Order: sequence, then structure tokens, then C-alpha cells
Amino acid sequence: MMERFKLNKKLFDSGKSVEISYPSSRLNCCTVFLNKLPIDVKRLNSFRLTGDYSDVDIYIEGHGQIAKSHRIILGIWSAPFTKMFTNGMTESIASKVCLKDVCFEAFNIMLDFMYCGEVNNTMDIDTLLLQLLLLADQFGVSLLHRECCKRLLEHLSEDSVCQILLVISSIPSCKLIEETCERKFSMHFDYCTTASIDFVTLDETTFGNILQHPDLTVTSEERVLNAILLWCCKAQELFGWDRVDEIVLNSPPELVFGERLNPLKKFLSFVRFPLLPYSVLQKLERSNLSMCIPTFSQLVKEAIGFLEFGSSAHEKDLNKFQHRRSSFKELQYICDGDSNGVLYFAGTSYGEHQWVNPVLSKKVIITASSPFSRFTDPKVLVSRSYLGTSFAGPRMENGRNTAWWMVDIGHSHQLMCNHYTLRQDGSRAFMRNWNFQGSMDGSNWTNLRVHENDETMSKPGQFASWPVVGPTALLPFRFFRVVLVAPTTDATNPWSLCICFLELYGYFR
Repeated sequence: MMERFKLNKKLFDSGKSVEISYPSSRLNCCTVFLNKLPIDVKRLNSFRLTGDYSDVDIYIEGHGQIAKSHRIILGIWSAPFTKMFTNGMTESIASKVCLKDVCFEAFNIMLDFMYCGEVNNTMDIDTLLLQLLLLADQFGVSLLHRECCKRLLEHLSEDSVCQILLVISSIPSCKLIEETCERKFSMHFDYCTTASIDFVTLDETTFGNILQHPDLTVTSEERVLNAILLWCCKAQELFGWDRVDEIVLNSPPELVFGERLNPLKKFLSFVRFPLLPYSVLQKLERSNLSMCIPTFSQLVKEAIGFLEFGSSAHEKDLNKFQHRRSSFKELQYICDGDSNGVLYFAGTSYGEHQWVNPVLSKKVIITASSPFSRFTDPKVLVSRSYLGTSFAGPRMENGRNTAWWMVDIGHSHQLMCNHYTLRQDGSRAFMRNWNFQGSMDGSNWTNLRVHENDETMSKPGQFASWPVVGPTALLPFRFFRVVLVAPTTDATNPWSLCICFLELYGYFR
């Protein structure tokens, strides 16, 4: 080694600092000291529980003393604690630390992490994870911060995205999660602005980012307009633009929208008014909103002019006149057995040619709870011909009898289902209790409609259709299934699901 030093004399003579290292000369320590140093973690954790050798007591306002801790442990993990114990001020020599505005449960979890290097897997994700993330950011516990971010992304859903955005928008170190949440919100815009009114509490920047997001997915531009008006008037309940129009009749915009009147004028430019139905635009033109808000009136008149005369817009405004890249195609239920459904649409290669059975053309995949047979044939369910005997046989799942037919509309397609149709085969095995479900992965299912003692099916060969209502009608899914949850009316084969036709409707992409 010394010979190598002599050969590099020039480097040493330069006056630069030189680090000498050798693989076996010292322990390979990293930030996670618990995993690399020869420390008995169980014993360390016992010190946390018993308070042995503690040199600082921790108090939380409203809870009193919550722990007898060790400065060295707190300081290793947290730079703010290190500064507190070494700044030469009163707290650096005091035997206790008093904390205010700190969540007691979350702080205890953070302390546990400092002593054992793990986060309790049974932690209530919904109520404590965000509080824990804020504490990890406040006290600079980077590894805990990283673990919280990881778990947030793992559990991110349409129902949690708004609450997460409300918290993390104030944390600069959570920029990636914020961007992920904004994209999640924009891709499920209908659901996130319909299932709850919480979105009106988002800050202007966050809501503006969502409205301008390239992945914004909506079933109609009217929903974008409704959401903007709800946010700008800080609505406490969900309603449409027509209700806001009534409010403006009795109160000036300055009073209705307050400090959000200027953001309203900006956000209105994000609505693609020319994509609204002509009849809706005519109503908007005569509305109180148009009369009281010049920006609103100008945008509506511009859209009407485009639809009536095809007038062109300035290059910077071209997006207003183009359909959103990710918009859904509406496939609306008209009547039983019509040709407007998703499965029929798939049979035409999504409008490209004459109909071919979509199972044969491999546009959709249909499976049953029982193996393929003469009378359990997937292609029959999307055929245009009636078959007198068609059923999915019983199977045991989670210790219970069931039977189901499942449709996979393809990995590149999704459907917000708002209606579905079934047809009874030639038997009298009528369903009475079943669920219609949707899934993104074919494993985790959401009930879209629950049927209990439903006696709609009463004749062999009968068609029947049902609407899907509520927030779940605004969730996109790839997989759909009809699953029997109780015996049919047939005493001989009570667990055979006897249908010979299935069709789905809604917003498809």
C-alpha cells in the first residue's frame, strides 16, 4: 500500500484531501445503522419500552410524558433533534423535550421506527400514514419518510387521492407523490368530483394542475364545467351548473365566488366549450352566468360560433376544439338486445368493419366458473343467436358455492359501466340473488349492482336490463362478471347460472 502512495506522490503534494479505504478495514456502515452495526435490536427496543439508560423525557401537549428516550438514538435519525441537543440553548441541557401540535399515535410509531427500524404493518393506513409522513418530514427522518411515501403510492386509490393531495401539497419533498396523485385524480376526474365534495378544498395550484393535465379523462365537458363552478363557489354539496346559475340570479358573482372569482375566469378557459352539446350551449348563452360574467359569455358565444359557422380559433386556442386524447366513447343503452353495447362494438373491431363474434376475433375473453363444454361456451354469451341451454356451472370459492360468467374487454380498454343486459336461457333456473361486479385485475372486485330477491327474470329466453348508479358507475374497469350468490329457483341444479347473452354499456375507451 505504501508503494502505491509513493507512486501517487503528486496527488499527495497537491494538498487535496485523500480518503484511504480498504474493504475489510472497517464495518460497511450505511444510513440504516440498525441493519449494519452489531447491535442487538431486540435489546435496543427493550430500552425504548423500559426507559433503561434514558437521558431525555418526551412530553406531548395534552398527553403528558409519553416516553423515556435516548438522545443518541433521536439524534442519529433526526437532524432537528441533533440541533436541539447541541445548540447550547436551554433544551440542549434540559432533561425533557416538550412538543406541541404533534399527533401522539404517529409520534409513537416514529419512535418505534427509530429503535427497531421498522414500521408496524398493522398501522391504520387511512388515519395515521399521512400524519406519520408529516412527522417524518418535520423531524427529517428520511428513511421513514421514504417508507411512508412508498406505502402511500401502494394504497393510492380514487377515494384517497384527494385527502392525500390536501396534505402533501405543503411538503416540498413529496413532489413525486403530488404529481402521481394529480395524474390519478385527472384520470378519474368524474369519480373524484362526484363521489365527494372534498375536492373543493384543494388549493388553486393543485386544482389548476389537474384541469390542465394531459391525462384528464371525462365523460363530458359539462362535468369539467360543473367541477370548476363547485370549486370556485366552495360548494358544500354536489350540484350542477344550473344550480349555480340560480344562485347567481339572486347574488352577484363577487359574493358567490368571493376570492375565487379571478381563478374562475382563468379556469373557464380550460373547459372545451365547443365539445358541449349544442342544446347545452344555447342554455348557457341565456344563463345568468353569461350575463354576469363576461369571460363566460365570450367562451360560450365562441363555441356556438364554431359549431354554427365553423369559425377557426387562434393557434393557441386549438385545444378547445379538439376532443381530449383520453376521452371515453359513450355507448348508450337503448333497448334490450340492441347493437349499441360494448361487446357488439368490440365485434366490429371498434367500428372498423362488419360484426364478427368478438370471442372468435379475440377482442374480448369470456370465462366461466366451470370448464368449457357444449353448454358452457363463451362465444354464445356474445352471439346474436339464441341458444336454449347455456350455463356456468358451480364451483367452491372461499368455502362457499358460487357460479359466474366473466368478461375481459382487453388490457388496453376500460369501461365505466352504467347499464347491463342479460338474457335467460331456455331453462326455468331463474336468478334471484346475484352481484354484478367490476375489476381492474380480475382478482379484486367491486360491486356495481347488488341484486337481492330480484324477481325480474321470470320467463325462459327473457331479456332484462338494469342501470348501474352512484359513484361506482364512474369507475373504469377492465373485467366484469355476473356472480351468483344464492341458489336459483331450480331445485335440480340450483347453482347453475343459466344465461345465454350478456351486454355492457357506458363510457368506453
